[in-house]
Amino acid sequence: MDAVSAPVLDAHALETMVSAAVAAPSIHNTQPWRFRLVPETSVLEVRAAAERALPATDPQGRALHISVGAAVLNLRTAARHLGWSPEVRLLPDPAEPELLAGVRLDEPAPCRLPAVDALYDAVWRRHSIRSPFTGPPVPRGVLAGFADAARAEDAELLLPDDAETARLLRLTTEAERRNTVDPALRAESRRWLQESGARPYGIPAAALGPQDAGGHLPMRDFGALAPERHLAPVRFEAHPRIAVLLTRGDGPADWLRAGLALEHVLLAATVHGVRASLLHQAMEWRFLRWEARDVRQGPAFAQMLVRFGYGPEGTPTPRLPVAEVLDG
Repeated sequence: MDAVSAPVLDAHALETMVSAAVAAPSIHNTQPWRFRLVPETSVLEVRAAAERALPATDPQGRALHISVGAAVLNLRTAARHLGWSPEVRLLPDPAEPELLAGVRLDEPAPCRLPAVDALYDAVWRRHSIRSPFTGPPVPRGVLAGFADAARAEDAELLLPDDAETARLLRLTTEAERRNTVDPALRAESRRWLQESGARPYGIPAAALGPQDAGGHLPMRDFGALAPERHLAPVRFEAHPRIAVLLTRGDGPADWLRAGLALEHVLLAATVHGVRASLLHQAMEWRFLRWEARDVRQGPAFAQMLVRFGYGPEGTPTPRLPVAEVLDG
């Protein structure tokens, strides 16, 4: 551990932290966040960007909160890397429901931690993978470290056995079928597909992946919305390593914590050279999401399915520039 000099909250530091925040994953790459610095209190506010919500896919705003929570984790990581000891408050003002988090930046960190710098480096290298994994299974000890990362954010990451994994994949398959036949969901998803790559948000064609020729790993089929972009099926791994991200509650604060936990897990995976993709489809249907819980774990709420493995690096998706998400 090395001592650090007192950080300065200047324009460069602010741009660094917001750039890290917007590198977080978000559903359909909607990037549903805005940031505002309150100089009098040294608080960097994180707000929901309602204009980039998904009312058909995410009517409660649960996925929006998870996306914003992931951005807060990246922001906190960047602040620690720059030398602060940031204090994060979730939903700090009941009178402002769109204010989802505040990050206070007035206390310097006593020392520099190598683990923080490793996570910060992973912020820029983390990408979701929609292609087959080709390497060996992820060791149990590495997966246990991912569970520790989720636990640090008041969430849980469970590793189901083969039978439970198959059940979760069947739920995901049913959800994907519903998503592709529901007119409102199809229309909403189509609006977020990139036609030319000109927009710094949404789902670019380069990020679309093939379907599983074996038919047992149901990746989200954006190609079904645009047949001209449909890729030929390929064979995915025969035994996918799926993890379930859970929270004990199911309100807005729990969804934000799920986002922090999800991104902490994804950054930890990136540090270890492990790739990941997100299977969110079953979470978008209330009954299927309820079915995704494992009753043996007691009262808990599934927030995300995460697939881990080894394989090629993912394709970066576009990001909004700092100037478009930073108020003032």
